[in-house]
Amino acid sequence: MTYTVIRAARTGSQIDAPAIAAVRDHLSRDGWALLRGFDVDMAAFSALTAELCSTITFDPAREFSERNTQMVDAGLGPIGLHIENGNTPVCPDIVAFYSAKAAFEGSQTTICDGRDVLASMSEAQRARWSQPMTVSRKLPELLWKRYLANEHPAISEPEEVTEEHILQFKAAIPNQDFDMHEDGSLTYHITLNPVRPSALSGAAGFANAVLGPSHNYEPPVYRLADGSLVSAEEIEELRELAEDRTTEINWQDGDIAVLDNTRIMHGRRAIKDQDRQLFIGMGRV
Repeated sequence: MTYTVIRAARTGSQIDAPAIAAVRDHLSRDGWALLRGFDVDMAAFSALTAELCSTITFDPAREFSERNTQMVDAGLGPIGLHIENGNTPVCPDIVAFYSAKAAFEGSQTTICDGRDVLASMSEAQRARWSQPMTVSRKLPELLWKRYLANEHPAISEPEEVTEEHILQFKAAIPNQDFDMHEDGSLTYHITLNPVRPSALSGAAGFANAVLGPSHNYEPPVYRLADGSLVSAEEIEELRELAEDRTTEINWQDGDIAVLDNTRIMHGRRAIKDQDRQLFIGMGRV
């Protein structure tokens, strides 16, 4: 996968309009864009996220850095390819990363186009992964309430969540269900399509979180519509197929990468330089 670096300028906290137009063009055509070589800070990154997304969403397990952004912190090991929040009821359309301080060594972000993965599958693999898939995962009370407080329009704090809010959220978004537990935790079940059309350009690709991490969460269980569980062996087959079609971002200070999160999967090589600072902003168009 090749990519073109976008050169940008800014006025105040705003990145210039031609650069934003170029980002949108790259998202539609290539699925992602890299901005490099301009004056940027957290305010400009937060403003760019708000410019590209009509609704901001968050990962409840991450700490906030600005109004629209969070710090990326997922341990030191490598992270498998995934779309951000790909196992949640409301998946972001766009994900942006800001490298405030690049690592001296390691920590490259990996990028893989789901269209390339789908095109490279055997007929049997394509048929299997074109089925709907149900994801089941247990969440502690604090995390699921933080998530719901962000996504439900009537509340903003976890302490405000009631059973009625849960039922309203369930009714608003199809193909999801919940099992409540006595300790306040919740097991959710959501049915999604591993092969999905891009929200930005329409064409289908293998874009999901099957190959991804569970750093802050209990590992999910994946079950396809034919009733079979997704095995570790077939996940490894997909991992090898995707690795051959993966590009690395060797971050420089001030870089911003913007991804179509419904098409482009991302991951990370192992962290060798722990002084790196990477931030994330995401939302729906």
